[in-house]
Amino acid sequence: MSTLVLVLNLNYEPINVCNLQRAIGLMVSRRASLVSNGRGEIHSASAVFPIPSVIRLENLVYRPRPRVKLTRREIFRRDNYTCQYCGRRALSLTVDHVVPRHLGGAETWTNLVTACSACNHQKGGHTLDEAHMKLLRPPKEPPASNLYIFGRHLNDNQEWLPYLSGW
Repeated sequence: MSTLVLVLNLNYEPINVCNLQRAIGLMVSRRASLVSNGRGEIHSASAVFPIPSVIRLENLVYRPRPRVKLTRREIFRRDNYTCQYCGRRALSLTVDHVVPRHLGGAETWTNLVTACSACNHQKGGHTLDEAHMKLLRPPKEPPASNLYIFGRHLNDNQEWLPYLSGW
């Protein structure tokens, strides 16, 4: 029941990922319909249900455009789990403020980068010029595209790709 299912809006726009139990509940209550089934079937005492990979809601859900939340995990993902000062992929990664907080640095996408412990220690509470360090890439907010938002699930769910790339 831990299988993930892509949920599409009525207009086929990807809006969410849910677990298999929730997806079957939406289908049984006729609030969603099956779009893609490539995973087999579930048998109960009186019925057979397809194991959905993609479902589509029967009613249009209006929602604002998604934005990527500023979290530690998303900063690591944006920077490809690589130190933005030396380029190493280390086991002990940290989040570094490009402009230190005590100098007015904010908690924003453009001020937070991934750093290994050694580079973070070397930079300390200094600016880039004071520490004689350079960034490999300037930090920016990641795109709020469906491929980026749902992309972390694509390794196990390649059948979702046609529904994510169109938006």
